[in-house]
Amino acid sequence: MKLYAKTIAQTLPDWATVVTKSADLFEIEINDEHPNFQSLLEELETEIEPGIMGVKAEDLCSRLGIEMSNPNLHQLVEQAQTLIIQIAEHREYKQLLNEGYQPDLNVADAQTALTYLQWELERN
Repeated sequence: MKLYAKTIAQTLPDWATVVTKSADLFEIEINDEHPNFQSLLEELETEIEPGIMGVKAEDLCSRLGIEMSNPNLHQLVEQAQTLIIQIAEHREYKQLLNEGYQPDLNVADAQTALTYLQWELERN
């Protein structure tokens, strides 16, 4: 399981690992099969709706000292554009293209779709 956070605690439990870190976002990988994580889930489990038991993300993040990321759509589009550029420039992607990979839709199509979305957001 992955969580995306704006801030994290100084130390994370042994079942939580920071996978990537950018200026404004941490990607945290959770080993959801770890016994200590399972114990925490049991401890935090509540009745979310009548007859439905679960753990609220807010409660889990609070316990971990994590502030969840809740970016606006414009920020998400910018992040997606950055990722698509990284994909297009990645050596493995270029190798696939050299080997004959020809999808119906390609990275340029994704960039175009995001550009249109970005224009619409700016217009509104």
